[in-house]
Amino acid sequence: MLPKKIDIYIMRKMLGTYVLSILMVISIAIVIDITEKMDNFYQAELSLETVVMEYYVHFVPYYINLFSSLFTFISAIFVTSKLAYNSEIIAMLAGGISFRRIMLPYMLSAAVIALFTFYIGSYVIPKGNDKRLEFESKYIDNTPPEISLRNVQFRINDSDIAYMERFNVVNDIGYRFSLDSFDGKRLASRITAQTIHYKGDENWLLLRYTKRDFDGLYEHLSSGDSLSLTIDMAPKDFMIIKNHHERLTNPELTGFIEENTKRGRAGLNAYKLEYQKRFALPFGSFILTLIGVSLSAKKVRGGKGFNMFVGLALSAIYILCTLMSSTFTVKAGVNPVLAIWLPNIVFLGIGIVLYRKAPK
Repeated sequence: MLPKKIDIYIMRKMLGTYVLSILMVISIAIVIDITEKMDNFYQAELSLETVVMEYYVHFVPYYINLFSSLFTFISAIFVTSKLAYNSEIIAMLAGGISFRRIMLPYMLSAAVIALFTFYIGSYVIPKGNDKRLEFESKYIDNTPPEISLRNVQFRINDSDIAYMERFNVVNDIGYRFSLDSFDGKRLASRITAQTIHYKGDENWLLLRYTKRDFDGLYEHLSSGDSLSLTIDMAPKDFMIIKNHHERLTNPELTGFIEENTKRGRAGLNAYKLEYQKRFALPFGSFILTLIGVSLSAKKVRGGKGFNMFVGLALSAIYILCTLMSSTFTVKAGVNPVLAIWLPNIVFLGIGIVLYRKAPK
């Protein structure tokens, strides 16, 4: 075979196996999911068309993207093991084709898969997640919407910081409100109120308020029953929707992180992690392809079965490490860049070691 024909031959097998494995696994996943949720669909009196068009049409891309690395790994191991078992790898090497050259069609296939998963993960799935999560919340989880937020702190601009002990999202009323205004590092004034009511268009009404203006050692105090203020904030600015980071496309996610970082908003790690994950997971396709091919290129006793066992074990460890790093970022405040890229760095090292030991 000429090198170009070999490229087409391997890429066709690699991508074909990838698609076939997706169809098989996702079909099984859908059957299991339908079995688990059948009672919910029946109780909500949902038609087949509603279930398919409002839920499963968004369910499928989400899980394809979630397990794409696993599908890529399985495809690389399956195709290479078959080539090695049939002595095709040995024939290529004997014909003067280097192992590095044999890796080229695999990496081109990984590039196609990576671009596909990056695109749907960054632009298609977020829109689908919005509808999928709403469907799950309404018909499956049956979770009531959160009525109030606690300890809301919001940086309005470089000099003003607002705080509410509690905010009721149903009637747009905040309790135990304070607004601190700074002149550099000096506290210039503080307004407190028992309650604050949102009236729309960034207009707020403070009830039973107290205002303190600080001038050196002097303090000017005023109070009243009500005070109308225009404040550059609205309830939507500090209300967090469940899994909100999964519902934003890449441009929306970037804009959200930048705007809320400027405003000093806490709890952005989940958003930063999601952004990094959308780059790290597609890149993982190259790493797992490198490992899969290097691991399976040598003909061993046990053939495809042994290679598949080792490959599945490694892919399970990779996915577990990725999930654990995500948990540490959200719960323990670990740097999102380090957390999400660390599994890739570790497995890249494993891939390089296996590549050096592969038959040349």
